[in-house]
Amino acid sequence: MAAAFFNQLANRAQAGAVSAGTQPGERVHPVVVDVMNEAGIDLSFQKPQRLTESLARDARLLVTMGCGEECPYVPGLQVEDWPLQDPKDQPVEVVRQIRDDIKRRVTALVDSRGWSAYPERTA
Repeated sequence: MAAAFFNQLANRAQAGAVSAGTQPGERVHPVVVDVMNEAGIDLSFQKPQRLTESLARDARLLVTMGCGEECPYVPGLQVEDWPLQDPKDQPVEVVRQIRDDIKRRVTALVDSRGWSAYPERTA
């Protein structure tokens, strides 16, 4: 969800996001697909991938969501952890709350870094 919102909100000439996890599933959870469709974003075609050191190596910022010691260490890479509830097996109302929290956090991040694709937008 975070990478999808980031790529929607950020100026792609300045920054882009890749989604990965330490224990990725076979597919994006169906409830997540549904609540993101409600937000106008189609994740049905996305395939989860493993977060590895090589994937993170070229990043400027690694936003983690509670992966703790399983997160790869890349010297010099800035890491920001967002303590978020895992949407897996949660009721749709809870997943919507998680989605909305993620969107708020992503919007604040994009705005704080000056990466907004919509600079006239107010947060």
